[in-house]
Amino acid sequence: MTFRTLGLSAPILQALEDKGYSTPTEIQRKAIPAILEGRDIIATAQTGTGKTAAFVLPILQALGGERQRRAKRIRALILVPTRELAMQVEDNVQQYGKHLAVTSMAMVGGVDLEPQKQQLIEGVDIVVATPGRLLDLARQRALHFDELEVLVLDEADRMLDMGFIDDLEKIIARLPGRRQSLLFSATMSRQVRSLADIVVEIPVEFSIAGNKKTAPKISQWLIAVDKHNKSALLSHLVTERNWKQALIFIRTQHGAAKLVSQLEKRGIKAEAIHGGKSQASRSKILADFKSGELNILIATGVAARGIDIDELERVVNYDLPDDVDEYIHRIGRTGRAGSSGEAISLVSRDDFKRLCAVERRLGKIIDRVIIEEFPVVKDLPASNLNFSARKNKPAKQAGRATKAAQPASTKPEAKTPWGSIKK
Repeated sequence: MTFRTLGLSAPILQALEDKGYSTPTEIQRKAIPAILEGRDIIATAQTGTGKTAAFVLPILQALGGERQRRAKRIRALILVPTRELAMQVEDNVQQYGKHLAVTSMAMVGGVDLEPQKQQLIEGVDIVVATPGRLLDLARQRALHFDELEVLVLDEADRMLDMGFIDDLEKIIARLPGRRQSLLFSATMSRQVRSLADIVVEIPVEFSIAGNKKTAPKISQWLIAVDKHNKSALLSHLVTERNWKQALIFIRTQHGAAKLVSQLEKRGIKAEAIHGGKSQASRSKILADFKSGELNILIATGVAARGIDIDELERVVNYDLPDDVDEYIHRIGRTGRAGSSGEAISLVSRDDFKRLCAVERRLGKIIDRVIIEEFPVVKDLPASNLNFSARKNKPAKQAGRATKAAQPASTKPEAKTPWGSIKK
């Protein structure tokens, strides 16, 4: 199947050809025809499945005809959880619609309201927005929804995790009852299902598993470390392994700022991106990271789903997240577009319960590495997964680092990409 067989218009097909896209993904094959038919949909799909194009392409098709725009009126609204994701999706709208007379804008907080108000006055077809800023402008009567045709909730589970349920309910209450509604979520929890019940009507529903042929090639491993040694260990990894690129996830804004300072004292340039920074600053830092001018980016969870880099070499969980799904989304930043990547977690004893939750979700024990220069005082317990000894992976070495076996073994060593393996 090709994009042409999905019934997309010539200008859209040309834009896809310009980007080198020829074959639709599974979610695109299922969603695009249903959306073009005007159906509401509920789709469960992980990052990297092509879901953005799955809803953007048919929306562009529907809105691509000539039409007089009215000030402060919009025809399609795409709600997303973070500013970075809003700008990423809106950039995709522009790329896919570059041969169409369709206008779009990203409506996010952290920047001046006035330019956004002016853009709405000039006329916009598609708005990609975060809930808070959209409500701000709606309350100021800077935009109206009476001509809205399509609503998209993208990353619905993430929006609920971030506490946007009240804002979402207020937004939905302002929208016309006759509209097409599309809900996309990486997971389908009870809370997401409850949200779907008030958003969509008689939907087409499907769940997309990762395509094994194009599944991310992510090598996952962890390093047991005492909490007070984490920053020193990270510096060691960056310098000793000559890391050219790493996206590092940390729990708090204060922790991010502190880690930037600690790395800089060791001669490592790093920047932090989090909700406490202005949008202009976040955009500049993210652009520098994507261009390669900045090698080490430290991010709180706010950026977990808003960073889209095809060949990101690695992600590092400086802190394991409380939510297991967040771990999946974090490591999904690497190993994209057929590239390989690695996901490294620095795990101290107080992270053990989070580690167990992650391993239960993955259904496997994550390989452990011991860095000889950083002996652990507070040992990390063995995984509590009830795997047989036959399934337990052997110990490995990473340079001067040794993969810790689960359980420990006294068998001879063999060579691995990290160094030697204890068997």
